[in-house]
Amino acid sequence: MNTMATIRVLLVEDDEDVRLSTAQVLQLAGFEVEGFASVEAARALIRPDAPVVVVCDVKLPGASGIDWLQQIRATDAELPVILVTGHGHIAMAVQAMRDGAYDFIEKPFTRERLAAIVRHAAERRQLALQVRELRDALENWHGIQALLIGRSAEMQKVRRTVMTLADTSADVLIYGETGTGKELVARCLHEHSERRRRNFVPINCGGLPENLAESELFGHEAGAFTSANRLRVGKFEHADGGTLFLDEIESMPMGVQIKLLRALQERSIERIGSNKSIPVDCRIVAASKSDLQELSEQHKFRADLYYRIGVAFIELPPLRERREDIPLLFEHFCLMAASRFSCAVPELTGAQLADLMGYGWPGNVRELRNVADRFVLGLPGERLTRGRGTADAQALPRSLPQQVEAYERAVVVEMLRRHQGDQSATAQALGIPRQTLHDKLRKLAVSAEEFR
Repeated sequence: MNTMATIRVLLVEDDEDVRLSTAQVLQLAGFEVEGFASVEAARALIRPDAPVVVVCDVKLPGASGIDWLQQIRATDAELPVILVTGHGHIAMAVQAMRDGAYDFIEKPFTRERLAAIVRHAAERRQLALQVRELRDALENWHGIQALLIGRSAEMQKVRRTVMTLADTSADVLIYGETGTGKELVARCLHEHSERRRRNFVPINCGGLPENLAESELFGHEAGAFTSANRLRVGKFEHADGGTLFLDEIESMPMGVQIKLLRALQERSIERIGSNKSIPVDCRIVAASKSDLQELSEQHKFRADLYYRIGVAFIELPPLRERREDIPLLFEHFCLMAASRFSCAVPELTGAQLADLMGYGWPGNVRELRNVADRFVLGLPGERLTRGRGTADAQALPRSLPQQVEAYERAVVVEMLRRHQGDQSATAQALGIPRQTLHDKLRKLAVSAEEFR
């Protein structure tokens, strides 16, 4: 499913010439645009789950863009609202950002900047609607199962930990290799907490130089440094009332670590170029692929910051350590890809499933999703992971009997799921007598009741 073709832009601007020219810019960028001269004319199109992004002038006759922002957030807090403002209304726009606006853009603006902001908002809206669709399909406990997918004991433990920590105020540290789904777990913590109606704000600390990292986190005043042409609201302020996700925190520059620690202790920040203390109420969820305690002992990460954020832990297993989840995850990703690309899911052969189960998956779930996308598009060829150097000793640390048992369990579980726990149909699909299936279920500690 193409995001730009799915998400419409509702453009509210009372100046007809400006409205028509702005609509043309967005249409040329690939968006479907509906233009309105007033809030009243567009109000009826705002509803929960509406696949829209709003671009609205701050100053309008009748209800203003600021007034409408509050009404939109009351209807659907995740619907992105981009405010367009002229000189003299910057303070109002900054407050609107803190109140939940997605972004604001100051006149005059370039067509490239407008298109980029709207594109990011549309992608965010598409993702929010996809997540909501999964969540609405199942409730409570089943909702998190639809997001953190897997029947393995490792993933059951992760889900239990997320649900235990979600409604607490504790900051959380997530450990896991690249591609294991650390940001998804952070989003689940946010979505199952009382903060879910406010912003979830991610920032990747890897590769950010110290001056840029500080500006990203804390913001800056106009003129604070040479390239600071306008005021910037930092991630901390944007996450006020919500959750701030610090990915790859092990890469954060030491100087920024000191300021982060102070912000966590005082629950307030200062923008660069200002002495004014701004209170912030946000939960910190940090993620790392390295052992922060070990890094702190090597003086590569501040020990006091580690002890501050390292109260509650969630450790994500690599995909190679939960192979039984591979078929379920792969089918889930195939269904998502089929929806995005508007095509059918091809039939998976036994040889292809064996290929999936035998590969080491150094890129973990992210790599599996990439393979599923290519499979649905018909790109991978006869064997899904051909040319990957499968099943080497490093990728497969377990013994051959353990690998065979894991594969057998995964196949049996997948067939039970497809046949909704019907043992007769499952045995027939596997080509074995029902008694043989019964013996295998007992040996593999699998319950058919779980799939009914």
